[in-house]
Order: sequence, then structure tokens, then C-alpha cells
Amino acid sequence: MNNIFAEAWDWLGQPNRWSWSDPAGIPYRTVEHLGFSALSLVVAALLAIPPALWLAHYRRGAFLASSVINIGRAIPSFGLIILFWFLASRWELNTDFWPLLIALVALALPPLFTNTYAGVISVDTDAVDAARGTGYTEAQIMFRMELPLALPVILAGARVAFLQLVATVAIGAIVNDGGGLGRYIVDGFAQGRAGYGEILAGGVAVIVLALLCEGVFSLITRFAVPKGLTVEHATQPQVL
Repeated sequence: MNNIFAEAWDWLGQPNRWSWSDPAGIPYRTVEHLGFSALSLVVAALLAIPPALWLAHYRRGAFLASSVINIGRAIPSFGLIILFWFLASRWELNTDFWPLLIALVALALPPLFTNTYAGVISVDTDAVDAARGTGYTEAQIMFRMELPLALPVILAGARVAFLQLVATVAIGAIVNDGGGLGRYIVDGFAQGRAGYGEILAGGVAVIVLALLCEGVFSLITRFAVPKGLTVEHATQPQVL
């Protein structure tokens, strides 16, 4: 066991290990890891939040919203990556980018959609009726009242989704030449016993990144949520 820690320390001390431009560098792989995760979250948010907001405003699609979270829990992330990689190979698409991106977006959709829906329908109907009575249009009610009031729950869903994405990008290294920090884990396994130090260091790097992302999301929530609102169930998607 001590030898593994020593190997990990030696691996971390290699000259190119802290390069921002060398693919072997931890900073390089960290940027790659976060880039995939952030891009997937943005795409998923654009796809999930508008329809969830509209459906919740008009009190439609309750069964759909409830089903989405159950489907999301049943989706095997690695299976999705393999499926999209196979399809991209058949269609001669870039297998270094599209399979992982599509799989990540699919994983992020359920918590974003469900939390947006749950957050909006939890808004006090009396307040909505009062706004409507003062002349607010339906669009103004959605974007000026319901969306801000639902923001704590939406951010909770985004937080869950992003942490899941950070973990899944590492798995994606198995079928992707990138894969962020997961590249070290996959390459370490490929070396057998000689790669144990790299596997340990790569695993620790993924854990540290996930913890840092959790902290950053906590700060974003603190500053983005309107005063007087609190984040409920910040670690789990809302279940209808």
C-alpha cells in the first residue's frame, strides 16, 4: 500500500504533470473535464428548463415530470456512452466529442426538468393570481415571478446534474481519447500493476474536482438566489 502512495507521488512529480498545454498535465485535463461538464449542463438547461417552465405554469405534464425523474434514475451512464459511441461510429461522426456530449446531456436532463417543474408549481397560486389581476401577462408571470421564486429548486437540480456530469466525464475516457481526469484512470488500468500510482492519483483528482465544484455551486446559489429564499432539498432532485 505504501508503494502505491509513493508511486502516485512520483507520478505527480513528473515534469509535464502540471502543464496547461500538455495533454499529460493535470491542469490541461481539468480544463477539458470542466469544459465537457459545463457545456453539457448548458445544453441540457436550454433543452429542459423552457418546456418545464411552460408546462408547470399551465399545470400540465405532471405525469411526464414524474416519469422523467424515474427514467433518469434508471439510465446507465456507461451504457449511454457506449450506445452513442457505436452510433457515431456507424454514422462516421467524431467519436471523440459527440458520443460523450450527447450522453452527458441525456443524464443532465431529468434533474433539470423535474426540479424546474417542481419549483414552479410550488409557487403560491394566490400570488400568481394577484399578479395576473394587476395586468401581468402570462410571460411576465413566468419570467418575473415564477422563475425567480423557483430558482432555489432549479439550482439544486443543476447542482445534482453537474456533479453527476463531473463523475461521468471520467467514465467517458474509456471510449473517448479525452475524458478529462478520467484519462489517467483508464491509462493506469491499461498498464496493469505499473499504473496503480496513476490510477490512485487520477481518482483523487476526480474526487477533489467534484468537491470543489460542490463548493462553487454553493457560492453560486448563495449569490444568485433572491434574498429571503432558501434552497430546499439542495442535494436531491424534487420528486413529484
